[in-house]
Amino acid sequence: MKTLKWGLIGCGDIVVRRVGPALQALPSCELIAVARADAARAAECARRFKAPKSYEHWQYLVADPDIEAVYIATPVFLHEEQTLACAQAGKHVLCEKPMALSTAECDRMINACAQANVKLSIAYYRHFYPVLARVKALLASGAIGKPTLIQVNAFDWFDAEPGGFRAWLLEKDKAGGGPLMDFGCHRLEALLHLFGPVAHITGLHDRLHFAAREVEDTAVALLKFESGPLAVLSITHATTTSRDTVDIYGTAGSIHIPSLNLGTLHIQRDSQIQTEAHPPHQNLHWPH
Repeated sequence: MKTLKWGLIGCGDIVVRRVGPALQALPSCELIAVARADAARAAECARRFKAPKSYEHWQYLVADPDIEAVYIATPVFLHEEQTLACAQAGKHVLCEKPMALSTAECDRMINACAQANVKLSIAYYRHFYPVLARVKALLASGAIGKPTLIQVNAFDWFDAEPGGFRAWLLEKDKAGGGPLMDFGCHRLEALLHLFGPVAHITGLHDRLHFAAREVEDTAVALLKFESGPLAVLSITHATTTSRDTVDIYGTAGSIHIPSLNLGTLHIQRDSQIQTEAHPPHQNLHWPH
């Protein structure tokens, strides 16, 4: 088995909890280097995941000839610059979500990697969840008839401390937007995986509680899929009631996921409810 040699740009929470352990444990991956502007934290992260090198400047990591692929785990506003540099250096790229601040930036990232003949992927992993694989199979089999309406709710209270390590998520020029950009995009990607391309989309967003924020705290998107059904995606930072639900209604039944990250599934047809369990790997970034 060929081993892919990786570099990591960024040492934040997602790297420590998910990405680093996955790269360290997978026999097909070898973590070569870590980069972070805080040199001490870069060195600490490298030691934690047994990477032989650490860099204070990400540009040095990108230039390292021992590295074949780079995982970009930095704030959104840095994704385009770092991806373009990786492409120019001939490195494959796996970039954290959301991809970039605008479609123009996304297009430049795609074009640069295509021209350099390197792979570009975005770290959307939820469509690998066993529960979504089961839902996709149920839809294909016609288990609930023709899908007509999908409702997705993702609610997560978030009020970052000023100057805290996640405060950049509330700065529009760094994050691009609020919860829809941050974690709503995961649900959009899952919906695209299940139902295909979107024919029409519209939405609303507002600062309903955190009036001083630069980004919205609540957003709703309405989607019409080319395959037929409508979907309502509701996302908020402004309630202490946590939700991560998916409900799919069809002409002959319905499918309900009460917590997407847990993998419990209810299939309802007439008055009968069938409950199944399809939990993901303990490390959500682990390949399936």
